[in-house]
Amino acid sequence: MLLAIGVWGCHHRPGHEAARIGDEIVVCGRYFHTGGAPVVLWTDPGGYDAYRMEKRFVPWERAAWTPPVATPGANSGSGDAPGPSTPTRYNIRFAGSLGRPECPISADEFERIRGGGWDLSTLQRIVDQFVMHYDVCGTSRQCFRVLHDMRGLSVHFMLDIDGTIYQTLDLKERAWHATTSNDRSIGIEIANIGAYSDREVGPLKNWYAKDANGKTIITIPQVMGNGGVRTPNFIGRPFADEPVEAEIQGQKQVMYDLTPEQYESLSKLTETLCRIFPNMPRDYPRDATGDLITGKLSDEQLAGYRGLLGHYHIQSNKIDPGPAFQWQRVVGERGKGRRE
Repeated sequence: MLLAIGVWGCHHRPGHEAARIGDEIVVCGRYFHTGGAPVVLWTDPGGYDAYRMEKRFVPWERAAWTPPVATPGANSGSGDAPGPSTPTRYNIRFAGSLGRPECPISADEFERIRGGGWDLSTLQRIVDQFVMHYDVCGTSRQCFRVLHDMRGLSVHFMLDIDGTIYQTLDLKERAWHATTSNDRSIGIEIANIGAYSDREVGPLKNWYAKDANGKTIITIPQVMGNGGVRTPNFIGRPFADEPVEAEIQGQKQVMYDLTPEQYESLSKLTETLCRIFPNMPRDYPRDATGDLITGKLSDEQLAGYRGLLGHYHIQSNKIDPGPAFQWQRVVGERGKGRRE
């Protein structure tokens, strides 16, 4: 396997700290290398901790969770909108389907899981989907603020524009990101302002501009500062200078691509996850001719599907990760991907 060298080593002195090298993810409490992708865990300085119940981005005296109260005229950006309906933003995989015929774990297994956590072999048996989202927030810091503080949701990973991967929960947890696939999936929110129709390109104009050489750069709005991007003075550039236009869910959408740094880290993370979880092939939904399916899978298709998929493959009202997303690049088919 990919267990980090040194974590279980037998030659360290008592009290000797075995430091991480910074590319590990956590699965059932165990560290696994990603082949060099920069990873910040929820336990690291600057990490985002989805186990915490209080709000992250408000003054401490207002951070404690309280039951939501409807506020007339409130909106998601006001800070006064109703908050999460529960203090936790995750739960135990298959807790809601225990006892149903389709549930892949027994009552005895569930009692062991809820009492002492998942063991790796059991988790490997049931995790078989990796769901791609774009966050429509632009940066991972803003994504965590919206997901955790405001919406009461969660996701295992966030991928910032500089390629930094933030893990917010152990993969044994059931994160709340993809409705019917939550029990069996791992989720990632990719920092990108999203895709829009021709009538809704305002956000794209606010987030992208041309530099002195005519090349497209990401322009984080001034009100967000540097957006929490970890790399000092990072200048983000989409993979291509022009936006990509294509149909998702049968409707034309326009979107700027991810950054090269994001593709590099996402490819490494994807390969790592598909090695750890043998029931999750490194592939995406394809039609009979081998081309990407660009709409929701039928309930029957989704129930039997294993591998990578987009949010739009699960829900008909979603279009992420959008038309620019290079599935071939993520699964390692570089010779077949567009914009190579």
